[in-house]
Amino acid sequence: MEKVVYIVWRDSQAGPEEFARRLRTTLADKLLALGARGLQINVADAAVLPAAGLRQVNTRPQMEALVSVWMDSAIDSLRQPFDLAIEAAAGRMAGYLVTESQPIRNTRFPAAPGERTPGFAQLAFLKRPPRLTPQAWLDTWHNHHTQVAIDTQDNFLYVQNVVVRPLTHAAPPYDAIVEECFPDAAMTDPQAFFDAIGDEEKFQRHLQAMMESCQRFIDFDKIDVVPTSQYIVRAAAA
Repeated sequence: MEKVVYIVWRDSQAGPEEFARRLRTTLADKLLALGARGLQINVADAAVLPAAGLRQVNTRPQMEALVSVWMDSAIDSLRQPFDLAIEAAAGRMAGYLVTESQPIRNTRFPAAPGERTPGFAQLAFLKRPPRLTPQAWLDTWHNHHTQVAIDTQDNFLYVQNVVVRPLTHAAPPYDAIVEECFPDAAMTDPQAFFDAIGDEEKFQRHLQAMMESCQRFIDFDKIDVVPTSQYIVRAAAA
């Protein structure tokens, strides 16, 4: 089984809520019918509007959704029906084969299949800085930064998707896609985001540690950050 993630841009003819509904219903049903072993929809819908201040935009127009599909094979001929279904539901899409690591599993706020996960899911689209080799970049991120991200934030899900290769024509050159879930309060309260509610000194300490760690392997002028709602339509293990 392989995990394929599709970055999705909204068709300008569809409003944000109509687009979100289409992904969660019509598209989800089609992908399940095609044999998806697991399916997750992340979309920037009305529920995450309070988190607009957390967006970081470097790709224009910016993506608005991520469709994660676990399938038997990502071989082109076997994957094509999934590509076509997603392309028909979106204004633009780009697919990637990824390896998935979950340093934090969501045991705090699990949702029923197809229901919205409480809080919000922050997606970060990363490009490896040229100053780092692929090996040094992964080592810095996985073996040094991961624990900092866990220790300094109130994230209850942390997924690291490393891009193995792009699968679709003209896919932007992203090297990784990060998924982190936070409680609702973190949309508007930085102290809640950094697990330091009511403690300014702790907040500043966590913020500084996180920023210093990120700067080691992320160029902030190359990153996209998108707050989304997460819908696990079918768990990959099911």
